[in-house]
Amino acid sequence: MFGNVVIEWFVAGGPIMWPILATALVAVCVVGERAFWWTMQSVRRDPETLEKVLASLEGGDFGEASRQSKNSNDPVLRMIWHGLNHVHYSLQGALQVAAGVELRKAGRFLTVMDTLVTLAPLLGLLGTVTGIMGSFVTLGDTEVRVEAVTGGIGEALIATACGLGIAIVALIPYNYFTSKVTKLQFELETAATNIEVMVNAAKLRTGMDTMEMRREAAQV
Repeated sequence: MFGNVVIEWFVAGGPIMWPILATALVAVCVVGERAFWWTMQSVRRDPETLEKVLASLEGGDFGEASRQSKNSNDPVLRMIWHGLNHVHYSLQGALQVAAGVELRKAGRFLTVMDTLVTLAPLLGLLGTVTGIMGSFVTLGDTEVRVEAVTGGIGEALIATACGLGIAIVALIPYNYFTSKVTKLQFELETAATNIEVMVNAAKLRTGMDTMEMRREAAQV
């Protein structure tokens, strides 16, 4: 019975309900994919290994730090490993490139969600306009039918409600995922800054240059 009511509302909403339905399906898919991705990321975080890697870097043992961070699923540890092993002009540049890769993965589909949040109410507004236009066209006829007038108003209200509903439902996870990306960016930037300070301090103590550090890290 509920399914029949939904179908009746969908039909009463007019042709604009089809793009609204497509918007809703895309929103569900994107939110589901991002929720699964972030859930997996929370499982893969490894703060204990991160502490060990930072301790190794502070002690100037770049080989051990590279070994501990190798093949890790933690985004911060992946950044550290690529920073120590990736061939780049500077450690800072290598860390920035690795952090950028992690942030692109974390921010995937956020632009799509932002577009859906804006597009859904606009489609609802378009349905409102077409529904009201249909009602006014009916009023221009010599024989006014109450069903036709109320049908146009119903089309306007249903389309508007669906568009606003999709936008509201999509806005909450969009803001949540955006905050997660911002938090990850802060963690990556903080880790990169700490690594640069530790590496520079270790090189000053041991007299090791950048090429020697890379060779030691690559030996593991």
